[in-house]
Amino acid sequence: MSAHQIHRTLGVTLKSAWFMMHRLRHAVARKAPLGKLLQGVIECDETYVGGKPRLGDRLRGTGYRKDSNKVPVVALLERGGDVRTKVVANVNQKNLRSFIDDNIVRDCVVNTDCNPVYKNILYPIVKGRFGKHEMVDHKSGEYARHNPDGTVAHINTCESFFSLIKRGVYGSFHHVSKEHLHRYCDEFGFRWNTRYLTDGERMQEAVSMAEGRRLTYKQVN
Repeated sequence: MSAHQIHRTLGVTLKSAWFMMHRLRHAVARKAPLGKLLQGVIECDETYVGGKPRLGDRLRGTGYRKDSNKVPVVALLERGGDVRTKVVANVNQKNLRSFIDDNIVRDCVVNTDCNPVYKNILYPIVKGRFGKHEMVDHKSGEYARHNPDGTVAHINTCESFFSLIKRGVYGSFHHVSKEHLHRYCDEFGFRWNTRYLTDGERMQEAVSMAEGRRLTYKQVN
């Protein structure tokens, strides 16, 4: 629900509803080293969340993402398991290297698209740190590749997770500022990570994760 809906339903002020929702999102954030490392087959991808380019930029034919207010979000998703997200200023080696290194085990298999930034990050260290790096070439129409050993290389699960974030922003929240986007990503990450739980079990999980965490209004305002 949006803060406006909580405000109307509970009869509290909009500011109280907005602050309460951010405190809940802060409580359920699961990031290394608080959570276990991802393992097995890992899908890594990025998306852009937010506004649209100005009309003048579109008419000049400049890049859609470059000239928009969209914010890059990177995700690491364990196939069949949990997801971790990070809001970054730019999708480059400096911003992604530590995020990847801090959240996955050494013997995993990493699936990405053909973005050069992933090749530059993973190739020099894959021999000693990660089991394998599989890339799919979307430009040539490849979205899933069946390998001779029976494995499948793709990042379709990661893109499915991104679609949930975008549908949530478009359908429920309508507008999410860059300053608070990481908390909304934490919320959708918690939803994904508890997708096999009942509503009661999910509530218990959220309450247990809130222990020892505190977010003040000054920190979010």
